[in-house]
Order: sequence, then structure tokens, then C-alpha cells
Amino acid sequence: MAIKTAPAAHQSAANSKSLTIGVLALQGDYEAHARAFKSAGANTVLVRKPLELSGLDGLVLPGGESTTMLKFLEKNNFFDALGKFASTMPCFATCAGCILLAREVLHPKQRSLGVLDATVERNAYGRQIDSTILTLPTELPGGPLEMVFIRSPRIARVGQGVQVLARRDGFPTLVRQGHLLAATFHPEMTSDSRVQQLFLDIVRAHQTR
Repeated sequence: MAIKTAPAAHQSAANSKSLTIGVLALQGDYEAHARAFKSAGANTVLVRKPLELSGLDGLVLPGGESTTMLKFLEKNNFFDALGKFASTMPCFATCAGCILLAREVLHPKQRSLGVLDATVERNAYGRQIDSTILTLPTELPGGPLEMVFIRSPRIARVGQGVQVLARRDGFPTLVRQGHLLAATFHPEMTSDSRVQQLFLDIVRAHQTR
């Protein structure tokens, strides 16, 4: 099912309030995400402590190294605070962030927040040298989407409540589950802002519930 955009008048009204998007800044390419969302019109805040989750309209879980992120999250009950936030508030996860959100992680098994009804396989597309850039079809308006894959995980399974918005070799690369959005690629590394705009739309819709 394709994503539908709101009428222009409604978009203008929705965009009138600037959103505050946090970016988990423990490890990984968080600065690139902050720049991308700032360019998309949001206020961005780097989040390094559980208390900094307060007051956010949404949160980005960036790529990086998921096991390293878990070590940082073990401090100050950050893991539990993040899980509570992600269970009710809009979150956008890319690459390692997608691993953190997933209900099940394989190759090897790993602790995760368990809020996204998906099974994710770590480093499924090979090593760093196997990284690639592909332009693939998507359900987003505007045609095919450029996707940067860097030691990317693979979404092996999704639940019935998860909408698949793009695929690579038959496997989902961009998925949505209600207030959650996850990608196995790095949209912050291209000039195409459609994924960021989709997340901002998700945040705005969540606020009107």
C-alpha cells in the first residue's frame, strides 16, 4: 500500500510547529542524522543521557555498532528508559538502530528493545568492503530511492502489523509499524529527504492522536 501525502493546506498547517527530534548520540553517525533532520525543518538535540529523552517529539536511533551501543545503554538504566520511550513515542532507526528496535536479533543473538515486530540478522550483507549504494523501488511518493548499505543488517521477518515500504532482494529495507520507522540503509547519507519527511509526518500524526 502506497504512502499518501496530506493535502497541501493540511501540510502547511502541520508544518507550522517546529518539531524537536532527538538523536541518540552514544556512537555512530549521529551528527549526519542531526544535519539531515535540521535540513528537513526540525530542531535537533543530541541525546546522551536518559533525562534528555524528556520533551522530545521523536527520537532517531542511528547506525553504528549495536553491541557498542548496548554497552553505553547499560549505564544509568538508559536501556530501560529507551525501551519505555520507544514503546509509546515515535522512533526512527537505521542500520544498528534497527537491530536495537527489533523483537529478535540473530547471527548472533543479542539483547534488544523488542518493540519492532521483526527479526533482524546482523551484518547479513557482508563486511565493510561489501558496502554498496543501490537505487530501489519504494512505496514512498517520488519513485525509486537511493539507499546506502554499510555492513547492513537484514530484516528476515516482519509481523502482520508491519508495513514494508521498500525491499532489497525480496527482504524489507524500510518498514513502518505505527509510530516506529526503521531502515537497514543510511538515508542520512543522501540528499533525498523523503525518509526524514515521512518520519516527521509520523511524529505530527502521533501528536494529533
